[in-house]
Amino acid sequence: MVTQGSSTRLAARPDLDTKTPQRQRGKDTFEMILATAGELLSEVGFEKLTTNLVCERAGMTPPALYRYFPNKYALLTELAKRLMAAQDAVVDRFMRNEAYGSRSLDEVVAWNIALRKELIRVTRAQPGGLWILRAIRSVPVLQEVRNDSRDKVLDLHVGHVATIYPEVSIETLKAAVRLSEQMTYTAIEMLLEDPLLDEDRIVEEVSWMTAMYFLNLGSRPRIAPMVIDPGD
Repeated sequence: MVTQGSSTRLAARPDLDTKTPQRQRGKDTFEMILATAGELLSEVGFEKLTTNLVCERAGMTPPALYRYFPNKYALLTELAKRLMAAQDAVVDRFMRNEAYGSRSLDEVVAWNIALRKELIRVTRAQPGGLWILRAIRSVPVLQEVRNDSRDKVLDLHVGHVATIYPEVSIETLKAAVRLSEQMTYTAIEMLLEDPLLDEDRIVEEVSWMTAMYFLNLGSRPRIAPMVIDPGD
């Protein structure tokens, strides 16, 4: 049953029906629109981004843009999908050469550093990369894109570590992967937002935390929370 409130939310959902062209000329226009939107996103942010601004910068009319993208949310969704796909491809490539198991702690840390460095590189290379991350965090329809990417990476990562830690429950492995993934993307966003931060130091610290966390995952005991006297 759909309530009045949920019906309103469904009606408010923007049209995301992007029309991917088949001919080369249309493909070139499609890519030009996305590149322009990414550039503007870096300059004005997702709240001030409009299709009119994209048309003005790209030298095209609104009807020509609407032939491919019905609104700015469709543009943002396509940009977000591309960024997530680029990041997912990095994770997939690194997981094929996973770092855990019999390797030394230093090797695991080095693997984690290389993974995070590559994720930062592909995010910076994406037009509007930082603002796409911000939009994903703030715009509900873009959160769906992030969730799809997260679930894909979660299945991939858990499948690898499950063979290394057969004694650890799948629920614990999923929680561990989600926590490490969230820490990674938080660090990436933090570094992109503040260029004055020492990137090498931040990446190295996050990599040490992740490596030591996973290497002890199968041997650590379950510890009950300490009981603190409210009067202390």
